[in-house]
Amino acid sequence: MFKDRRLLIATMHQKEQVIAPLMEQKIGVKCMVPKNFNTDVYGTFSGEVPRKIPAIDSARIKCLHAMKIEGCDLGIASEGSFGPHPNLYFVNANEEILLWIDKKNNLEITHVEWSLETNFNGKYIANEEELMVFAKQVKFPTHGIILKKSKDSNKDVFKGIVELESLLRIFNQIKNTSNKVYAETDMRAMYNPTRMKVIEAATTGLIAKIKSCCPSCKRPGFDVSEVVRGLKCSQCSLPTKSILKLIFQCKGCHYQEERINPNNKTSEDPTYCDFCNP
Repeated sequence: MFKDRRLLIATMHQKEQVIAPLMEQKIGVKCMVPKNFNTDVYGTFSGEVPRKIPAIDSARIKCLHAMKIEGCDLGIASEGSFGPHPNLYFVNANEEILLWIDKKNNLEITHVEWSLETNFNGKYIANEEELMVFAKQVKFPTHGIILKKSKDSNKDVFKGIVELESLLRIFNQIKNTSNKVYAETDMRAMYNPTRMKVIEAATTGLIAKIKSCCPSCKRPGFDVSEVVRGLKCSQCSLPTKSILKLIFQCKGCHYQEERINPNNKTSEDPTYCDFCNP
């Protein structure tokens, strides 16, 4: 279905470096990147262009637009988000959404990858000493830094700083005019190797879904449609919040299949029981 077809990777931030090799090796496609394609119009991490729609919708619009420009019927796009983990509220996380669109076969397959491996950070910096401490924390210079007058400023934003001389010069330049400087991590993929690894992991996850075909109609993308919780506690036998089973469903013929706990567990440890360990 996909062998030797052109796959358009809708990016301007060099994500093809990790997406293309895996897709070409595992799926058999021939990857390409659109020329002069500006993805910043859909939103920027540094705030100049706010994201006004959900990440999945942004990825879809970005992918379809690039496919139309290049006249390609197979495309892929990713969208990243950063902030508190949905379950571990005091820990920052990276969410990567990877979307695969095949207009020829009317397919849309999505994979979401969560990772706690992120250098996402930002703070007001008072002097060069504090700047150096921040730079070390966020893995500078292998990871880029953004400097601006304030956290919410969308003017005079200096991005992609990866050299110490430039970091100090721009810092003092801003500080001399505004008396305060806000430093934050540059989360664009080409300036953030840690994020690039998450995109690579997301690509592997997406490939697994592409290769997961419906047992009934053989359509790619046979995936989890519902998570059923309620695995019983091994001590009191009451249902816990742990996964009991997964429901897989085909988006084409709607065939469904139940699969017991993904870790083959028949009961849950009392540690995770709200009754035994409230």
